[in-house]
Amino acid sequence: MAHNTTTDDDSTDESTAKRALILASGGMDSATAAYEAQEQGYEPYFMHTSYGQRTEGKEFECAKRQADELDVSFLHVETSHLATIGGSSLTDDEMAVEDADLDSEEVPDTYVPFRNANLLSMAVSCAEANDCDAVFIGAHSEDFSGYPDCRPAFFEAFQQVVNVGTKDDTTIDLVAPFVEWSKTDIAERGTDLGVPYEFTWSCYREEEPACGTCDACAFRLQAFQNIGVRDPIEYEKRPNY
Repeated sequence: MAHNTTTDDDSTDESTAKRALILASGGMDSATAAYEAQEQGYEPYFMHTSYGQRTEGKEFECAKRQADELDVSFLHVETSHLATIGGSSLTDDEMAVEDADLDSEEVPDTYVPFRNANLLSMAVSCAEANDCDAVFIGAHSEDFSGYPDCRPAFFEAFQQVVNVGTKDDTTIDLVAPFVEWSKTDIAERGTDLGVPYEFTWSCYREEEPACGTCDACAFRLQAFQNIGVRDPIEYEKRPNY
């Protein structure tokens, strides 16, 4: 676990440092959230979940590398229940991942039913067990246009669940710092913070190279194109969006 740097004027030590559980997917949004948490004075603690998603090996590799770059603790939780339940092209090999449609307002086939409630429940358990003061999640506005469990109202409601469902002396803030931001805003902020985007993965279909044509690749490529920075990962196709 990395410790806050101290100076003669800052006597913060491990016992008083704020700690943040980062729900680390391996993607660029959660990676940026980790660096944002650190910028806000939190000591990050990574938790990554594998739940049977198509690219779980690559996502794990990226999340672990991000934790190594930040020199912070890393917990890997493996659970197959979301894949067993099914209902999403991310976890069901018999369902094809659709090509990107950036203007669609429909819930995409990549929606994993109630996934964030499942993942946040595990994150809060980990946060409470490890004396963390906050849980950070990288959801943003372009997510909640299609995914119901990325809406601001969902996180507000889940905060109440955390407040009621943890010990009386436990205080854990659920932080979605980019919930009103676009993917472009996140890319710009992360570039300013020095996030190593070469160690992140967004593609829904492939573990390398990224396909370049699924929703996740399209939003990511568009964000980098909007800020005039070349996305550092490899793509099978690199369309202009």
